[in-house]
Amino acid sequence: MILVSPELADVLSAIIARIRDPRTGAVPYVSSYDMAEKTWNPQMPLLFQWCRSGESSRLSPKLLRQALQEVLASTNLTDSAGQPLDFSPHDFRRIFITDAIRSGLPPHIAQVIAGHTSINTTMGYNAIYPGEVIEAHRAFIARRRALRPSEEYRTPTNEEWDAFLGHFERRKLSIGICARAFGTPCIHEHACIRCSMLRPDPAQRHRLVEIRDNLIARITEAEQEGWLGEIEGLQVSLASAEEKLTQLDSEQERQWKVVDLGMPTFSQIATRTSTATKPSS
Repeated sequence: MILVSPELADVLSAIIARIRDPRTGAVPYVSSYDMAEKTWNPQMPLLFQWCRSGESSRLSPKLLRQALQEVLASTNLTDSAGQPLDFSPHDFRRIFITDAIRSGLPPHIAQVIAGHTSINTTMGYNAIYPGEVIEAHRAFIARRRALRPSEEYRTPTNEEWDAFLGHFERRKLSIGICARAFGTPCIHEHACIRCSMLRPDPAQRHRLVEIRDNLIARITEAEQEGWLGEIEGLQVSLASAEEKLTQLDSEQERQWKVVDLGMPTFSQIATRTSTATKPSS
């Protein structure tokens, strides 16, 4: 998530409200063709789309440029030389990055948002941003790194990397995955069904049911044979198995349940005010 200005939030909410599917309330997924890569992108909830003959499709770059020029022509705005304004869609990408950095967004985060491989490209977008502020931010990052132990920035050895990967391999269980942190031992001596760190896999619910039914049968047998020493431990395991089944069912119910939060308008989240300067008497 990134912070945007109230004006941009108002525009985005208006666009989303316009393109929502009236039946589901969701933004339709549409395909787009990448002219540079000469390939089709996976379907995405693009904002610039329209519905033609009952089918949603993206707006072509040519149509967007044409619409932009028509809007600019209707404003009668001119540049400093008195010429009509001339913008391309890519110009707004530069404006967004510039505005985000001027509002306090760190340049390296703006680099990730823009998808640039080099921060110098991002800085080129930000042509009007004061150079001294950029250098101040870089100096701040350097000071933070200087305060941290130098060993945190060293390259891990092959043995350390293998141990790190092996930790995640050893967390895989037949009924889910162990969520214990790296470098910590198992605190329940591998009694996974009782452990609160076990994250059960919904696809393995039938295994949990089998374990629960087996525990019930063993408790019944222990009661019949008078094995009082086993009953208490079996009941603890049974309670844990039933708790994990309840956890799976609750998560599944939350996934199936659809909550329509609606799309707030700018007037609902903020109040626009304007101040006028009184003419001097």
